Amino acid sequence: METDSASDPAAALACHAHDTQIGTEQLLALIDNTSAVIYIHDQSGRYVLINHEYERRFDVRREDVVGRTDHELFPSHIADAFRANDRFAVRAGGPVQMEEIAPGPDGPHTYLTVKVPLMDRAGQACAVAGISTDITERKRAEEKVRRLNAELEQRVRELEVSTKELDTFAYSVSHDLRAPLGSMAGLAEILIQDHADGLDEEARHYLRRIHDNAARMSQLIDDLLRLSRVTRAELRCERVDLSRLARAAVADLRDADPRREVNATIDDDLVCTGDTHLVQLALNNLIGNAWKFTGGRPDARIEVGATLSEGDEVFFVRDNGAGFSMRDFDRLFQPFQRLHAAGDFAGHGIGLSIVHRVVSRHGGRIWADSTPGAGATFFFTLTDGHAEPPSG
Repeated sequence: METDSASDPAAALACHAHDTQIGTEQLLALIDNTSAVIYIHDQSGRYVLINHEYERRFDVRREDVVGRTDHELFPSHIADAFRANDRFAVRAGGPVQMEEIAPGPDGPHTYLTVKVPLMDRAGQACAVAGISTDITERKRAEEKVRRLNAELEQRVRELEVSTKELDTFAYSVSHDLRAPLGSMAGLAEILIQDHADGLDEEARHYLRRIHDNAARMSQLIDDLLRLSRVTRAELRCERVDLSRLARAAVADLRDADPRREVNATIDDDLVCTGDTHLVQLALNNLIGNAWKFTGGRPDARIEVGATLSEGDEVFFVRDNGAGFSMRDFDRLFQPFQRLHAAGDFAGHGIGLSIVHRVVSRHGGRIWADSTPGAGATFFFTLTDGHAEPPSG
């Protein structure tokens, strides 16, 4: 068989495909017009057939390959791997699939190969047929993605370290500034209360400005410390009763401002998994904002509820207050960014930044929908889902 096969590829194909009803010439034409590399090795590993794609890929002629082994055509480590895979197919007794590496004009190429043992009439493996598809571009693309992911993960780690260092710095500086600012505000208060009579009106005016600005700076420092604590606090996840937390937040606001008439509706059975303290902090800020920005409405309404969007549970806090323009959305969750004049609504623009950090630390998302003068709705999830704002 080996002598005939080495000298005549058509005879070799006829020998190894003796049961087919298709003519040998048709089979040769078929394999010569496919984009896959196709070949047959005999029992000793010698080529008995290769197709045109093999010739093109490896820049060889059929007559120079048939009768030779992989060790005569490829580096030894590559030929050893090819031969080992042939033997594996014979032991398996049926088709096996593997990846193989072969030289290419621009470096090593990866092939997805299926090898099949060919049986003689006695049922013994007399040869191995291989069909190999070049998947180099796909493998290179996968490697590029892997490298990019590794680089991205490294940058994220570096960013996390930088963020922690910045938070630590902000916490330290803010904490150290509290004492002198408190002393400044206290001394100004003493001068106003005990020595104002000895000062003219202009001096008293400047003294009051010193006191007010020191108090404002002290509040800003407290806000910075609160924002930093949200990032630094360890997450302790448990079952959280959002309905109870929301009702407590509204009760506190009513106690602090008993003259306000606000229609607050809170759905029952709002439950999530998260850090109770941080979730309460976020909810207090959202409901507190709704309370504040409905201050000018005699029919003030606040609603806390949940809906489903693409299978994800989405919580929301809705009000019919001042609202804001969606053109300012990019600034909404940035620290100390205010969308309304300080004279209209009190605050330093830190609350929504705290909410955003809390939600992000839980792997969730927060977004908003609003129209100036028609209220605002803040949606948030406390999972890693990708829900979008529900329509309507």
